[in-house]
Parts: sequence; C-alpha cells; structure tokens
Amino acid sequence: MTDLCAEDLATIYPKPSPRVIAKARPEIDVHARKFIEMSPFCVLATSGSDGSVDASPRGGGVGFVHVAGPNQLLMPDRSGNNRIDSFKNIVEGSGFVHLLFFVPGIDETLRVGGTGKVSVDPDLLASMVEFGKPPRAVLSIAVSEVYFHCGKALMRSKLWTPDVQVKRSVMPSITEVIHDQTGLGEPDAQEIVEERYKTQL
Repeated sequence: MTDLCAEDLATIYPKPSPRVIAKARPEIDVHARKFIEMSPFCVLATSGSDGSVDASPRGGGVGFVHVAGPNQLLMPDRSGNNRIDSFKNIVEGSGFVHLLFFVPGIDETLRVGGTGKVSVDPDLLASMVEFGKPPRAVLSIAVSEVYFHCGKALMRSKLWTPDVQVKRSVMPSITEVIHDQTGLGEPDAQEIVEERYKTQL
C-alpha cells in the first residue's frame, strides 16, 4: 500500500465549493440550536497532550446538551465505565473538543468544535438532574465552529431504516464479550445487563 501525500489527495478530490467552506459558522445559529435541542445522542471527540485520541458516545433525553448561548454548550456527564479518557484529554491536553450530533430520523448531522472545561459546580450540577440524579460533572464547551454535514453517510448506511436493524440476540451481552476478551468479571445474560442499566443511567 502506498502512502499518499497532500498533493496526491488534490488529484483525487476536487476542491470543495465556496458554499461548503462558507457553511462553517463561528457560533450556534437558530438552525444549529434547534438541531441540538432535538438531539438525544452525540459523539464526543478529544485529543490528549500525548497524542492520544478518544471518541465516545454521549446520550440522554432529547436536548440533553444545553445551549447556554451562541458560543457555549453544557453537557452533563452521567455514569459510565469510569475510564474518563475524554476528560483526561481535556484537562491535561489542549482542551480541543468536537461533537457530532444525531437526531433520529434525520440523515444530516451537526458538527460542533471548540474548547472544553470540566466543572463540578454544585449549582450547575443541581440544574441538570436527569434520570433522578445530578450528573457527576458538566463539560462546558466554548464553541468556535459549527456546521451541518450532508446526509449521504447516513443514507448509505440506512441507519434509521427499520429493516436493516439487527436483533439484539445476534450479539452476546457486553459483559459476556468482555469476559471472553479479558477473563475478568462475571458474564451476565443480556436480560440481567438491561435490568442493571435501568438503575444505573
């Protein structure tokens, strides 16, 4: 396999149109705000000072990421695996973050870039109670770039099409997978995992 350079890429891909360049905005406008307020899910990407990169799923109720202003988002952090790779990257690295928002049923996605800070301010935590409990921390993002992606990727994948969705039973439970991979912990059937999820959201 031959490694490509920037000049090679220029021969493969045409230059983006002025419209594609201009769509990147420096703040959250009315359209981006509406999209974020409809979104129950996004992917958070961060990079650390050691070159490590992390991308992790984040979800909650519709509009779980709060638009605090045209250049500020607030994302509550709920219980997870406690690896905190994203937060380590933010507090130890450049603080740069990117978010990719999804809205079920809509093929377009929204990308938001900026810098993040982690807060455990008691008043802020108390204002973001969901699933009967406050978040453990809140990620405050100073937004510097916002733009919509076209729907081609999701249309190709048919992500929202019911007839391509697979049955959960085709995969073992996550604890069974991790037990097979590591030999650690106790493997539980999917029904037990789902019941545990209900109390740990």
